[in-house]
Amino acid sequence: MIKYKTQNRIAVLFERNQILIERIKQIEGARWSQNQSFWHIPDTLQNRIRFRIEEQPVLSLDGIDQIQKFNDWLISRRYSPNTIKTYTDALKSFLIFFKEKQITEINNDDVIFYNVEYIFKNKLSSSYQNQIVNALKLFFQTIQNRKIEIDKIHRPKREKLLPNVLSKEEIKSILEAHINLKHKTMLSLIYSCGLRRNELLNLKPADIDSKRGIVIIRQSKGKKDRIAPLSLKILKMLREYYISYKPKIWLFEGAIVGIKYDERSLSNVLKQALTKSGINKPVSLHWLRHSFATHLLESGTDLRYIQELLGHSSSKTTEIYTHVSTKNIQQIKSPFDDL
Repeated sequence: MIKYKTQNRIAVLFERNQILIERIKQIEGARWSQNQSFWHIPDTLQNRIRFRIEEQPVLSLDGIDQIQKFNDWLISRRYSPNTIKTYTDALKSFLIFFKEKQITEINNDDVIFYNVEYIFKNKLSSSYQNQIVNALKLFFQTIQNRKIEIDKIHRPKREKLLPNVLSKEEIKSILEAHINLKHKTMLSLIYSCGLRRNELLNLKPADIDSKRGIVIIRQSKGKKDRIAPLSLKILKMLREYYISYKPKIWLFEGAIVGIKYDERSLSNVLKQALTKSGINKPVSLHWLRHSFATHLLESGTDLRYIQELLGHSSSKTTEIYTHVSTKNIQQIKSPFDDL
């Protein structure tokens, strides 16, 4: 939904196709926006039914233009796709909230008002609130060329949540749940190397260096390369997998050769393993990474090495695993036992 000369309009975007262009021209009131490069039609009940549109917030053409400029700036600075989506979605939410106000007139008070009237009333997380503040700070500094004084806006303290960790027995049960070799190999590699989901899916066959006994993780979070140890058990599994599936470009490909395995499909692989193993916990793929780090710590691995293996920039991030490691806690005798 967009605003055009104070009127609500429906933006219609599609790939350039002469047949579709002729069809949309037949809709009464259809117009082509030269600046925005899309067609838009009157916001009528008939057109909503035609395009199966539910009630959505209206964003002005200027708002759409500003979001696109911000998106292009983030791309040009090589921000990650996830960060780009997070920041542009946050900015869109904010601009929709202030759709009746000129962007050039927005100030610090508006950001605080948004926090109170939108974020708090909708019980949104402090993490989301921080994302909004980060996105607005960057947007106003770069696209609007003026500063929102972030220091005067209350930033919530981040919740100190402990990472979720599985026992070695639970991990073994999950990894042995699948008969399918590809599914078993993917989950096993995540745990054995402490990989993030995207790090696994972005691996290529050449990243498995069997002679040096390492896995090379390229351009992971923070655009950093790192290496992880390659266990002999995983190497054997990978060789069996490679012979069976013969991946061409990506180490783990989907049904179409040369296309990397889908993120949602990988999450479903884990869900199936949980069902088969009878584990009734809301386990995510990241739990395998947390478990990898915690189990290393419990086996006596130095925290500095764990930091390198996980690709953490700060040791403080890695230190959180000391709070979930049971190695020393289990040695503490409760005074209750002496009663």
